[in-house]
Amino acid sequence: MAVPNPTPHSTPAPLTRVSVEAAHQLIQPYIHRTPILTNTTLNTLASAPQTAASLEHTPWAGQQPAHPTFRLFFKCEHLQRIGAFKVRGAFHAVLRLVEERGIDEVKKRGVVTHSSGNHAQALALAARTLAIPAHIVMPRISTPSKIAGTQAQGAIVHFSGSTSHEREAVVADVVAQTGATLIPPYDHANIILGQGTMGLETQAEVEQLLADKPALGVPGTKGLHALIAPCGGGGMLSGNAVALQPTSIRVFGAEPSFQGGDDARRGVEAGARITTVKTLTIADGLRTPLGEHTWKIVSDKQYVEGLYAVTEQNIKDAMKLVLERMKCFVEPSAVVGLATILYNEDFRRMVEREAGPDGWNVGVIFSGGNTTIEAITTIFAQVPEEEAERHEGVVGSDGRRVAENVAG
Repeated sequence: MAVPNPTPHSTPAPLTRVSVEAAHQLIQPYIHRTPILTNTTLNTLASAPQTAASLEHTPWAGQQPAHPTFRLFFKCEHLQRIGAFKVRGAFHAVLRLVEERGIDEVKKRGVVTHSSGNHAQALALAARTLAIPAHIVMPRISTPSKIAGTQAQGAIVHFSGSTSHEREAVVADVVAQTGATLIPPYDHANIILGQGTMGLETQAEVEQLLADKPALGVPGTKGLHALIAPCGGGGMLSGNAVALQPTSIRVFGAEPSFQGGDDARRGVEAGARITTVKTLTIADGLRTPLGEHTWKIVSDKQYVEGLYAVTEQNIKDAMKLVLERMKCFVEPSAVVGLATILYNEDFRRMVEREAGPDGWNVGVIFSGGNTTIEAITTIFAQVPEEEAERHEGVVGSDGRRVAENVAG
């Protein structure tokens, strides 16, 4: 059931770098300028061939391991407000709505969205900042810490079932009762443009870093060769791709492969958007399929040159490295890009082939850090994914089962 004629969102700006730059100027007073970190140990690990033993039970068993060279630059959105990149899109969407309709009208109606966590908290914060009532529809099985974080921002939380249809039915009730304006979680131009602001920052910050410390990058280079970002609903990946499309920086997406979580990769390969995803991947922020708008960008190789998938064990291994070697408290979804760099031989072989012995400077988006010690303990206590699929009781990173997600 689709939302019946919800109050329409504000008129979207065109999906261009110029629009991303305008979005950045608008939201700067409300967001953190998150840092770029580097790590010598991770550069060394990424630039070493995988062992034959580590490839033994993978699609690349028996093949010569790739030997690319990487210099990695981590954009730390886990240090963003509410602990994730989502505030960028939420603030941009709400501020554009206020520009178009006036603050009094927006306050009168309020805003509404559906989200299991990070977008919920982001919209709640944006609304509280501007004294706008916020209604957030959250699945009952959402992570308790994310529910608490949303309520702490003063939002009115409405609980629903887990599927897109169930969430949208509750949104429809809220719209009918309040006249609130729907702010989509990811599939709207103003959300995409807001998320793309991190691409602008990453490009500029790496260039400045290399100007000050050239030894951090590939010799003789002044900026990024590529950027890799996690892909769930595709708002972040699309925004980065739009921001960087006019440049020489190549953009790639990363997904979990567990139980078909790599819907974007499979959809692009098949030439048709996959609208239903049912996965219990520990990367719970990436359990959502692409929307209609994000599909158009992610499936266009002029914007996103390739999509790659990693296993649950790859994600765990990458997360362990980040926690122990970088001292960064990140959620599983945040490390799928790094996991691709470290463990996906197709990606590694492509970089080796196209970059040559000098290698690439690669921007890696750490998308968020909204997890808990309890959730991390659960993740590392789980059985390997090939065994997990045989157990009906397998759970996600929040310790709960997740139902089907459907793109609207």
